[in-house]
Amino acid sequence: MRKLKIAREIENNEVFKNTIERCRERDIILPTYDEMINPNKICSGIRDELKEIGLWDLNPRNLFRISWKNEPVKYGGGFGDVNYLEIPSELSGTKARIFILLGKFFPTGSHKVGATFGPLVEKLIMGAFDPTEQKALWPSTGNYCRGGAYNSYLLACPSIAVLPEGMSKERFEWLEKVGAEIYATPGCESNVKEIYDKTKELKSEYGDEIVVLNQFKEFGNAVWHYAVTGRAIEEVFLSEKKKGQNLKAIFLTQGSAGTLGCTDYLREKFPEIKVCAGEALQCPTLLLNGYGGHRIEGIGDKHVPWIHNMKNMDMVADIDDDACINLMKLFNEPEGKKYLIKKGINPEFVDKLDLLGISSIANLIGAIKMAKYYEMNEDDVVFTISTDSMELYQSRMQEVKDKSGEYSECNAVADFERYLMGIGLDYMLELSYWDKKRMHNLKYFTWIEQQGKNVEELNQQWYDENYWKEKFHAYEDWDELIREFNDRTGLLKKYK
Repeated sequence: MRKLKIAREIENNEVFKNTIERCRERDIILPTYDEMINPNKICSGIRDELKEIGLWDLNPRNLFRISWKNEPVKYGGGFGDVNYLEIPSELSGTKARIFILLGKFFPTGSHKVGATFGPLVEKLIMGAFDPTEQKALWPSTGNYCRGGAYNSYLLACPSIAVLPEGMSKERFEWLEKVGAEIYATPGCESNVKEIYDKTKELKSEYGDEIVVLNQFKEFGNAVWHYAVTGRAIEEVFLSEKKKGQNLKAIFLTQGSAGTLGCTDYLREKFPEIKVCAGEALQCPTLLLNGYGGHRIEGIGDKHVPWIHNMKNMDMVADIDDDACINLMKLFNEPEGKKYLIKKGINPEFVDKLDLLGISSIANLIGAIKMAKYYEMNEDDVVFTISTDSMELYQSRMQEVKDKSGEYSECNAVADFERYLMGIGLDYMLELSYWDKKRMHNLKYFTWIEQQGKNVEELNQQWYDENYWKEKFHAYEDWDELIREFNDRTGLLKKYK
């Protein structure tokens, strides 16, 4: 078996031995994917320890909180059901049932701690990263490097964050808190190439001292979502499903394409599902081979990620960043909330709208666009995801207020009608075989010409039916290696 071959290869690996010793010294135990999917499988001793630990604490036991099922409290929480919201039809303007999973209740306030767990832990258990001598470099446009720096700290691995200087102040403050080396590159959300250029420069200067964990090409990013997020969506659907209802669609902005990995799992379980990849209208790379800057923090641009399975997409839809910014105000300003309540939306739900960050609002808009495009009714269920909450964007709220002035009921009326009830079918493309291949072929210019990937694998991604299946099911081998790793540290013995 493949995992046994891997185990033999790392048996006498000095890097692996260093990693085992470092984890033993720092009392670091790794969760399995099985435990992240179902936290009830975590041993009772670790669950008891978590009762004395805050959700964001820099404590290695919080590795076991990399799950959609954390109790939604700041301190000492256990585990329960998946955290999610159902969007009322009064807000969506559609008859379809729209659900949104909530990333707020992960450590760091974003599910990106899962996306970064996969790439780093895979290398630790394979003896491909030495935490005693190497640094993990996280190139990102925001939450990925936050999650990476957090996991690096918990796993006793020095970290480097490379991200655009135009990202929110909260991101930089968090990175400083966890002691990451920070390199701010020119530009905003869509300036991904500048991140790559700085990463290449650092790698050239420091060589093997740095291990680059690029979210756009690390399959561990998408694998985590395939294994954990896909099942979380399935679980919510099955618990909420009413007679005659079907899981009809899922909308996710492309970003690194990691979260879109969950759609490969969902396609296996619900073959008729429609999958839509979203992007900013101001940077229409998939839709128009276009470029540009935008304000939807959390989604990457100007290229197609290596880990994006374009064959699994049914549609592309572009979201205007003006819509996201104005709905951010509607959902969070006092006058906006008052108006939503006046429109008949439950006040308890209105109070929860701050659980949606800027890219999460883009995901909500996209889900509504899909529901309208496919003329969905009460029997149709749509899913999307809230990567993070407004907790990470308070500086953006203040910037918008400083620029636009106080938010009034007139503003709320206009934003509600234009950006919610007025959501239309503009900038949407239902994909043919050749549309998908055109978008897949865009990978060539970033990954083959610039980043050293080979065209044979690019073609394999398109033509080999087993390519993606093998990539996504790798977590099954990783779980065996994680269990063996924990056995070698011996740290689980104290709970038995």
